Amino acid sequence: MEEHIHIPPEANISEIYEEIIPQIESLIADEQNKTGVLANVSAALREAFGERFFWVGFYLVEGNDLLLGPFQGSIACYRIRRGRGVCGTCWERGTTVIVDDVDQFPGHIACSSLSRSEIVVPLHDSEGSITGVLDIDSKTPGAFSEADRKGLEAICGLLSKSAIKW
Repeated sequence: MEEHIHIPPEANISEIYEEIIPQIESLIADEQNKTGVLANVSAALREAFGERFFWVGFYLVEGNDLLLGPFQGSIACYRIRRGRGVCGTCWERGTTVIVDDVDQFPGHIACSSLSRSEIVVPLHDSEGSITGVLDIDSKTPGAFSEADRKGLEAICGLLSKSAIKW
C-alpha cells in the first residue's frame, strides 16, 4: 500500500480525480474494514485537495439518523436527522447536493462556522440502498463544480462495489 496519494503539482480538478480514483480503488481493494476504508478515503481526498477541502468525512445511516463516521477536519456534529441540513437532504433525496452558499440553504446545520460551501454525495450498498453520505465542506463559497460531483460520485461508486459489508 502506498503511503501518499500522488498528484501532479499543476493538475486541475478533473485531472486530480483522474489521478486519485485508481489510487483509491487500489487502496480499498479487498479490504473489509469499513472504518479503516472510510478513514483512508477521507484522508486521501483531504491529501489530494488540501485546504480546498476544509472537512471531509462520512455520515452513516442508523435508523432515522446519520451518525458521524470517519472524517478529516475539525470537530463535527454527531447526529443528523433524515431530511435535515445538507446531509439529511441528500439522504432523503438520494442524489448529490451541491450548496454554493451554506447560509442560503434552508435548515443548514452549522457544525463549523468556517464552512461556506458544501457537497454531499449519497453512498449506496450493493443493492442500491443508501447507507450513508460523503460530506465535504469548503471555506470558499461556490467551491464545488460538476467535476467534483462526477469525481466524488465515482469514488462513492467504488465504495459501493467494495468488499465492505454494509
